[in-house]
Amino acid sequence: AVAGITRPDRTVQATVDFVDIAGLVRGASHGEGLGNQFLGHIREVAALAHVVRCFPDPDVPHMEGGVDPVRDIELVEAELALADLAAVEREVERARSLVRTHHDPKAGSQLTLLNDAAEALKRGRQVRLLPSDPEREMLLRPLRLLTDKPVVYVANVAEAELPSGGAAAAQVVRHAAEVRAGAVILAAKLEAEAAGLSDVDALELLRAYGLAERGLDALIHAAYRLLDLVTFFSTASKEVRAWPVPRGTRAPQAAGEIHTDMERGFIRAEVIQWEALVSAGSLRAAQDHGLIRLEGKDYVIQDGDVVQFRFAV
Repeated sequence: AVAGITRPDRTVQATVDFVDIAGLVRGASHGEGLGNQFLGHIREVAALAHVVRCFPDPDVPHMEGGVDPVRDIELVEAELALADLAAVEREVERARSLVRTHHDPKAGSQLTLLNDAAEALKRGRQVRLLPSDPEREMLLRPLRLLTDKPVVYVANVAEAELPSGGAAAAQVVRHAAEVRAGAVILAAKLEAEAAGLSDVDALELLRAYGLAERGLDALIHAAYRLLDLVTFFSTASKEVRAWPVPRGTRAPQAAGEIHTDMERGFIRAEVIQWEALVSAGSLRAAQDHGLIRLEGKDYVIQDGDVVQFRFAV
């Protein structure tokens, strides 16, 4: 809609980057399979999309002997908890050293919080499910704990089980609700087939299975919700670009997503909601009718804002 008003030479959609990492096996926290290489990679991501097998297939043996998605989820998350436990226990030793030497008056309370986290991880508890505690969260944040990341479970089902996903997918959805995670149902085989078709043919194929959208689109939407992102639009030059930012982002930091110079030299933001821009018919008309607001450095970007940043280099 914004591009229809500004008629740019180029439009750039908002994107969510998915990193495909090899599967985790039992014992990964002790170096089995790709082990530490796998775990090191996923420490860098903002959230986890955990693909769970929900289909039987005698031609594709299951490493654990049969399809049981909740068991598979718990197996993987136990490995993540063990890896996190090793990281937290290193911090526990550091805090104990500071307590013994009296170098840090806060070390005692930090040691208590770290021990509480370690005990929870020993029981297989995900850090993200612990009661909210700002001090503990600040203490653990630099560790980039794997079990502290938001999660969406992706139930990979047989095409014949679409659109509901069947009993195995229902288990995944129930488990996700219990642990405050997202859940998406898709058939990876069908998604791969649809990806090779035109948009029209892909939609026709999906409708034949009772689906209104691609599973990948549903996963992207779930990731947006999981990361609590909002989208603003920039209309500089001859391009309209959508920018995803975390909810609560202030105008200077949003400008920094476009270019670091814009954040450093931020002066103000000229803002209009996209619906108001469409109703006005053009940026010029919106300006003439006083619809464009001037906002300062404390302005919090709202979903659907169309923004022009003014800055000095």
